[in-house]
Amino acid sequence: MQTNEDGTITVGIGLISVGWMGQLHSRAYSNLRYAYPDLGIRPRLVHAADTAPARAQEAVDVLGYERASADYHEVLNDPEVDVVSICAPNFLHAEIAIAAAAAGKHFWIEKPVGRGEEETRAVSTAAAEAGVVSSIGFNYRHAPAIEHLRTLIATGELGRITNVRGHMFADYSADPRGALSWRFIRNLAGSGVLGDLMGHLVDLVQYTLGPIAEVSALTSTVYAERAELPMGSGTHFAVVEDGEMKPVENEDYAGMLIRLSDDAIAADAVGTLEASRVAVGPRASYGIEIYGTNGSAHWDFERLNELHVSSGLGAAHQGYTRVMASPGMGDFGRFQPGAGTSMGYDDLKVIEAKKFLEAVVGRAALNSNIQDALSAAQVVSAAERSAEDRQWAVSQPVAGTTAAVQA
Repeated sequence: MQTNEDGTITVGIGLISVGWMGQLHSRAYSNLRYAYPDLGIRPRLVHAADTAPARAQEAVDVLGYERASADYHEVLNDPEVDVVSICAPNFLHAEIAIAAAAAGKHFWIEKPVGRGEEETRAVSTAAAEAGVVSSIGFNYRHAPAIEHLRTLIATGELGRITNVRGHMFADYSADPRGALSWRFIRNLAGSGVLGDLMGHLVDLVQYTLGPIAEVSALTSTVYAERAELPMGSGTHFAVVEDGEMKPVENEDYAGMLIRLSDDAIAADAVGTLEASRVAVGPRASYGIEIYGTNGSAHWDFERLNELHVSSGLGAAHQGYTRVMASPGMGDFGRFQPGAGTSMGYDDLKVIEAKKFLEAVVGRAALNSNIQDALSAAQVVSAAERSAEDRQWAVSQPVAGTTAAVQA
């Protein structure tokens, strides 16, 4: 990193894997100057790596990186790279993150960080030993409506929180002709919808309410076979006609009963969480409902700029009020001037990039971190154990998370 004459700090950016998410990370870094002109941090897109030559070239020609390589180790060994974005498939996450930590590179990594609790813990240990800053792709927590919801809970406006209901319902695998990508193969993806979508939902619950202590879960695989898709030839949205059928090795649906920990801001609250990748109807309906003794609130990603709030028990017109995201809620004012003009998914990644780089240069660490990823992975692992033995399972406390806890 370099401090310039005007006091701004230039941070050298490396990218590993130039797919959709890698492109999104790159745009987020580039758009920081528009959303946060006073940030005092200048990302410099230095070095990208991708095994596909066309994507590596795209990193230079389209995204604006100074150079590109086929081997991610060249990015990690580049002395001009200070931080790396790790956007490779799940089965490479832990390997690359551990290598990044060993190289002294701060990293922003997509979830799940590992193919389960064990790999995620190994990354956590590596990051701690190397003293590098980590940030996790839990982008939904950055929605201004969610930040406002977190404030309503923390200030007690909803009263004592009694229960939560959450869902992450997507249709990207609803078509039975959907390809058997790496996401359906256990040694490549780990769990199925538990790691892919439920991990996001667990983070939303823990960010707003506090740590999950116990779970009771069940899972199901709706489509036992899918047509094989050669690695690197498409995405998990691809449809294959008349392909060779191979078994799906992880779950399409997961449901959980949960109990929050004693030190959560919503201590001893209970709830239900569901996730599906084969839902017919919802496109990306990722929602959370919070119920308290004096009110409630609910949010859904498909309408990410809205929060529905009911507060004031006994009011003449008791019910929900639609509250539009507006300046003063989270970072909304950095993107739009007033309520009703909507933010989008990409904007949440700009916020994520800003929080990551601020932590890297030593400012307030408001970003999600590897301990948040480990905590979510522990809950997912507990759910897998519970679904297998049909018993309640415990998730142990994780220090250093950003979970909402009592003061």
